Amino acid sequence: MRIPFDQISAVSLIRLLGPDRPFITGITYNSEHVKPQFAFVAIIGENTDGHTYVNQAIEAGASVIIGTDEYILIQASKRFPDVTFAVVEDAREAMAHISSYFYGNIQERLIKVGVTGTNGKTTVATYVQHLFNLLHIPCGMLGTTGIWKSDEKMNIHKSTPTTPMSVDIHHIFHELHRTHHEAAAMEVSSIALDQKRVAGIQFDIAIHTNLSEEHLEYHKTMEHYKASKLLLFQQASVSIVNLDDSGLAEDILQSASNRVITYSQNLQSEADLIWTNCHHYEKGMMFTVYYEGEKYTVSVPLYGEHNAGNLTAAIASALSLGISMEEIVSVLPEMKQAEGRFQVIHAPDNRKVVIDYAHTPVALDQILKEVRHIPHNRLIAMIAGIGIRDFGKMPKMARAAQGKADTVVVTVDHPGDHEPNDIIRQVLSGFHQPKEQVITAETRKEGVIKALQESGPNDIILLTSGCINGCQIVKGRHIPHSDENIVQAFFQKPKKLLLPQEETTMPTAMPTI
Repeated sequence: MRIPFDQISAVSLIRLLGPDRPFITGITYNSEHVKPQFAFVAIIGENTDGHTYVNQAIEAGASVIIGTDEYILIQASKRFPDVTFAVVEDAREAMAHISSYFYGNIQERLIKVGVTGTNGKTTVATYVQHLFNLLHIPCGMLGTTGIWKSDEKMNIHKSTPTTPMSVDIHHIFHELHRTHHEAAAMEVSSIALDQKRVAGIQFDIAIHTNLSEEHLEYHKTMEHYKASKLLLFQQASVSIVNLDDSGLAEDILQSASNRVITYSQNLQSEADLIWTNCHHYEKGMMFTVYYEGEKYTVSVPLYGEHNAGNLTAAIASALSLGISMEEIVSVLPEMKQAEGRFQVIHAPDNRKVVIDYAHTPVALDQILKEVRHIPHNRLIAMIAGIGIRDFGKMPKMARAAQGKADTVVVTVDHPGDHEPNDIIRQVLSGFHQPKEQVITAETRKEGVIKALQESGPNDIILLTSGCINGCQIVKGRHIPHSDENIVQAFFQKPKKLLLPQEETTMPTAMPTI
């Protein structure tokens, strides 16, 4: 395809050097992925500057170089006159718009639902996907658990943990449209919004879940974090707002210029949808939804009172498309649970293993309260410090867990370049004279196994924290990991998974961090 830079008005072009309508066969921001006649976008990141790889990209066959460093690109154009060099104001934004153009602006033919919030993004996006499919609107999903078509996971490498880079998003949209999908639900993180990965996308629906402290290792301040989240609602036709969230709801209501649908658990809130009266039973839960003066009983094979709220947000998205509440309620008994989000695995002797990747203090506190609604003998909870996130959050995870379980296993998730014991000590510093048993484990696998070993008949084993992308990130390596596989192997062949029995319980004196 030929790229007419002068006709893509959203691209902030400063200078164009070389052929003005170059032919390209693909787009990438990674010089190692360049193929003949690719466009290479030189992005300046936290640790690397793509401009240092311009020569490498050209040697690999790039026909177009897009970047912001005018001096470097002018000098390179003198050496490579047959290559097009586009100097732009913002390389990330340019990549987003050029990617959309390259894929035929196919995004305009899909119903796009963006979900943002500190907690619940994955769950709500998954519920939207499942609900749309049940309503015969073929829907894919882009998020933490992977890239999904309506009925299977796509074999696409994820460029980032949550929201893909823009060129990958438009490639996925193209693939979904090619396979006859009509919609795409996607998690939209604050970092993705700040980095303009979704620039140029007009979302049909934007959903807000909540806002609490997170990603301060990137944003530095809550003000910047909040401002980044708000960007999604400035590029959406419908905003679905959780009135129960004091962190962001009022800001959205004040700034949203298009249609707004509100939801709440509070009967006095005057929200458009109000959910209440949630009750659990062995195979799920029932709750009530009030909408337009009518009362509806919802029965779903899902667990967790907070998931009644998450499902209500998904219901609002379907209502915004003109689908009747009666039709929506009729299909809800067929809903599926979200992978790794209050995911219940039934184990021998009436044990229940609950996998929920709660990775913030607020989410951890919430899930620990929720699992206690399920009948059980003892509760064993595994919590983790995430090495690639804000260290200041780690003690807060311990404080959120203290007093809410019979045994707490403290482990490490994605240690990155940090030593596991440093992370564990940081988490442990948040406990204050805990009465429960506290055990430590230097790897997530070891943590899962120790939690399972502590369990007995009728117990609940809660496995929490990030564990994104089916791997553990250790010193730059992505090591495959699956809590589900470890659980399955433990109960099938426990002897092969037994760990040394040394006690690693909480020391009497708390470490000083």
